[in-house]
Amino acid sequence: MTNIPLLKPGIVAVSRDCFPMELSRNRRDAVVKAAAGKGVALYEARTMVENETDAVKALKELRDNDVNALVLFLGNFGPEGPETYLAQEFDGPVLVVAAAEESTDIGGRGDAFCGLLNCSYNLALRGVSAVIPERPVGSAAEVAGEIIKFLPVARALIGVKKLKIFGFGPRPYDFLACNAPIKPLYDLGVTVMENSELDLYAAYKAHDGDSRIETVAQDMAKELGSSNPYAGILPRLAQYELTLLDFMEKNLGYCEFGVFANKCWPAFQTEFKFVPCYVNARLAARGIPIACETDIYGALSEYIITLVTNKPATLLDINNTVPPAMLKGESIGQYAPSDLFMGFHCGNTAACYLRKPEMRYQQIMKRALEPDGEPDITRGTLEGDLVAGPVTLFRLQANAEGRLKSYIAQGEVLEMATRSFGAIGVIAVPELARFYRHVLVEGRFPHHAGVAFAHAGEALFETVKALGIADIGFNRPKGMLYPTENPFI
Repeated sequence: MTNIPLLKPGIVAVSRDCFPMELSRNRRDAVVKAAAGKGVALYEARTMVENETDAVKALKELRDNDVNALVLFLGNFGPEGPETYLAQEFDGPVLVVAAAEESTDIGGRGDAFCGLLNCSYNLALRGVSAVIPERPVGSAAEVAGEIIKFLPVARALIGVKKLKIFGFGPRPYDFLACNAPIKPLYDLGVTVMENSELDLYAAYKAHDGDSRIETVAQDMAKELGSSNPYAGILPRLAQYELTLLDFMEKNLGYCEFGVFANKCWPAFQTEFKFVPCYVNARLAARGIPIACETDIYGALSEYIITLVTNKPATLLDINNTVPPAMLKGESIGQYAPSDLFMGFHCGNTAACYLRKPEMRYQQIMKRALEPDGEPDITRGTLEGDLVAGPVTLFRLQANAEGRLKSYIAQGEVLEMATRSFGAIGVIAVPELARFYRHVLVEGRFPHHAGVAFAHAGEALFETVKALGIADIGFNRPKGMLYPTENPFI
């Protein structure tokens, strides 16, 4: 995937002048060595920060060496003014961690446990939103572990700040739940470029006869293999894929990364003569999510998932309950039937996450647009049951009042045949029924969920928190009531 930031993390050790600087330096070296042992290379700043002049010097060293994610390490108590100045002026995400004591010798005591308290207070005074992990004070190995957890969060924070969302078409009238108040996006640092469907159509027509179409169509045919009964649609889809990629390259401007939120029905099929789902799936596999139904926040949610997991994401409807007849003879393990739902979309999920991906047509659209003949303009979906395995449901959304909120829930796709159409699977989430009622419904979230094909809840939670969002819903276990849950039931 090329549409994600490349990280170059660095570490700066700080030292308060009434503690031995050598203590902080040696502890920093131990952290760097421990991180290297876990496969993470850290740029080790030679400047030790003891005063504000040191902080200025360290900042220059970091910039000169292209460091874009900073580990601020309190090897001892640390100087709260200079260290928080460094965090404030550094142009990128900052992790603050501190050293635990490893000796009973009073001369080897650093008191970073104490210093981190003052550091956090001064970060607040400066309005700096640094990442402070759940266990910020530890041994070299433990601190290295927290740095590893920080890296996907850092990648997400950088990506969001340099992201442009391209929207094509107004939101469909029947899907106003995919609302997109723009101001909260700009508050996050995201740029939004909204365009009309006519702009997209004009760009598509400008690619008529493009010499690259045949090469892209051949690549599609290779990916699909024998599972494509509709080879004739590939040149149209290839032309569309080139249209989107060229549009993104031409219009990124000062941004570095891009995603799309495109209107895909009902006029799309009659004018473009295909459905765009397979192209959506292919670009998602390259780290360029394309949210359906002009769902701008869905596109952002997918992209954050991509940044955190370094894997393709998808967007699925939280679609329907599982019929009891489907469960006969099936093992659902520790889950109750009320923990299950069908996650569905027309065919936008990357082929690597479908058991037997196949090119098909959109059945609902065919009934409306070409009911009597062979499918033509409704071809273009990539369909199949989702691959069984861990998933995380995630969405970042601005509500009708323009306030950002989010939810995160881990679960899994079950090994169960759906006997249906689209990209679809039976998804199990512990205590889903309560989560559905008291987070999704009560929180007024739309029907689209970003889906990570991994358990990514920890990193997503830290990312959302670092973005300044306090309202984060999750599937609470039994015995842990939601604020709106009736305690007398």
